[in-house]
Amino acid sequence: MAMNKNTVLAWATTIMIIVGIGLIGLGAFRYDDVAGYGFGAVGIGFFSIAWVFNALKGRV
Repeated sequence: MAMNKNTVLAWATTIMIIVGIGLIGLGAFRYDDVAGYGFGAVGIGFFSIAWVFNALKGRV
């Protein structure tokens, strides 16, 4: 299986979505104080970067 640019971006998008879900889950269920808001914000940031990676597929 050859790894071209679109495949690399697809894997990066998938990994970033998984990490984003994990961070939002940590913020929602593990931390009850201000740190939970930070984890949630970083998780949303991971989603936005994954969205950009997904938009770049086929254009790079």
